[in-house]
Amino acid sequence: MSEPASAAGGEPTPRGGGVPAGTAAWRRRPSFWLAIRETIPAWQGWVLGALPVLALLAAWTLATAGGAPEERWISPTILPSPWEVIRSFPELWFDRALTRNLLVSFGRVAAGFAVALLIAFPLGVMMGSFTKVKAAFTPLSVFGAYLPIPALVPLTLSLFGTGELQKVIFLALAFLIYLLPLIVSAVDGVDDVYLKTAYTLGADRWQAVHRVLLPIAWADIFQALRLGFGVGWSYILLVEMVDIGKGLGGIIIVSQRRGPREHIYLVLLLIVVVAFFTDKVWAALGRRLFPYREAK
Repeated sequence: MSEPASAAGGEPTPRGGGVPAGTAAWRRRPSFWLAIRETIPAWQGWVLGALPVLALLAAWTLATAGGAPEERWISPTILPSPWEVIRSFPELWFDRALTRNLLVSFGRVAAGFAVALLIAFPLGVMMGSFTKVKAAFTPLSVFGAYLPIPALVPLTLSLFGTGELQKVIFLALAFLIYLLPLIVSAVDGVDDVYLKTAYTLGADRWQAVHRVLLPIAWADIFQALRLGFGVGWSYILLVEMVDIGKGLGGIIIVSQRRGPREHIYLVLLLIVVVAFFTDKVWAALGRRLFPYREAK
């Protein structure tokens, strides 16, 4: 005997009434303000994302309101007001050579990333493809994963001095520690069914690597590179603040010692903006190379 149809449109319901079965039951449940994995319109996402930012700016303005330093909750030598930070931008742009120092820092990040990629990519592919290679290098990979990155600063200083080479090597090590496990995971995550099919069709081990494993893993490898490139901006100040010179870290040290303090917050904001737009470039390139992953 078939289940009785509901009056709303033929959706079957359990005997004795109750909540309709199937997908309609999910749709007809009471909606709350916080729903698990709900779909919201784009404008609502922008509004909700702007609320914490506006609240932070309001708290910052309130904490730094007042004319004389004695009238403020927080001294301007510690935290200037948002308007004071914005007003100091022309001085940062012209007197501190902001553009030139930004290019120096960006060049160091790019150079460190390139050096790390030359090592992490082939080694990661080999570890993800061949079990014995993975077993040989896994202890070093685990050691690097638990190694505090700031501890590499004195090590690279003792080995490479305080010049440009030390900064690039430090960033390369930081990139390498981050990228290697991600590349290994991307290659190792390819389903065995593809390998079995390739071997059935007569492929040898190297053909299985560059015609099966790599093509399937490329999208995940690219995502790992995208995430990894942002790591460099997390450590660029650390390496540049050790030896004062060119770069954004040098501007922060000079501003901390000589003033104005407003430049410290401007440089930090600039790093966030540059890293954000760089990530957008990576995302656009990823959509071009892997359009089938665009929805993910």
